[in-house]
Amino acid sequence: MSRSSPGVARMAAILNFIADHPRQSFALTDLVRALKLSRATCHALLTGLVDVGYLYRTGDKTYVLGPALAAIGRTAAEHFSPLQVAQPEMRKLADDFDVVCGAYFLEGDVIHLRERAASASHVGYPVPLGTRMPLRWVQAPSFFARNPREADAAQARINPEPTADQIAQLHGGMAFVREHGFIALTRRPDSVPGDSSIVVASLDDPPVLPETDLDAGRAYPIMAIMAPIYDARDRVSISLVMAGFNGAMTGAEIRKAGEALAEACTRISRFLTGQPEAA
Repeated sequence: MSRSSPGVARMAAILNFIADHPRQSFALTDLVRALKLSRATCHALLTGLVDVGYLYRTGDKTYVLGPALAAIGRTAAEHFSPLQVAQPEMRKLADDFDVVCGAYFLEGDVIHLRERAASASHVGYPVPLGTRMPLRWVQAPSFFARNPREADAAQARINPEPTADQIAQLHGGMAFVREHGFIALTRRPDSVPGDSSIVVASLDDPPVLPETDLDAGRAYPIMAIMAPIYDARDRVSISLVMAGFNGAMTGAEIRKAGEALAEACTRISRFLTGQPEAA
């Protein structure tokens, strides 16, 4: 992985430190001590950041965020969408696995397909962009893996009388997502063959089940693989879903696809939460 220059890293450290303390201003000595920089290096960086307007030097010789940086922040807030980061990842997944990769947003108790990328063989996929459908317990593991109480509350709203088996599979699915970063949905044995909807809008009887025991050599009637994208509050408002697989897949093949999807979602989550890229 490529590394940024030390100068860029040090400037970022200064800006991030001041941004983390928005109601305070800092003198040169404060920043030298906090960031473990030499006085000469820190002074040169501060002077450069003031010159371009990213910092402002007050009358008492302390530093705060500057007007140019504020303008950049406003522009980013007004125009940035997580889909800008997700789209290249979705395109690669769609092409690598010959599938459709969709970004489903959780809006209350509804999931909304707001973006997708399709491989060449899936042009004209039958679930149209913009589709909204009720969140069902089979999709809930991807959205609530780290918040089981919220999953139970959502389950009570959308499925007031869950069976013991549904509750067990919901919690098993959440545990699988916490451990592996993805969940596979397989066709229920009594579902209708040929139904290519991955997260079907059926309220009462979804034709898929979360798969929590993937045997490497066994073939599964795979319908979809889901993985969560986390925000700074460690919550999920977006899940990426790979669907349109051609035929059954072995447990080993599902794990390979699921791990690729989970890795993409982790990269997106890191970007959205401001975490450094993993080495």
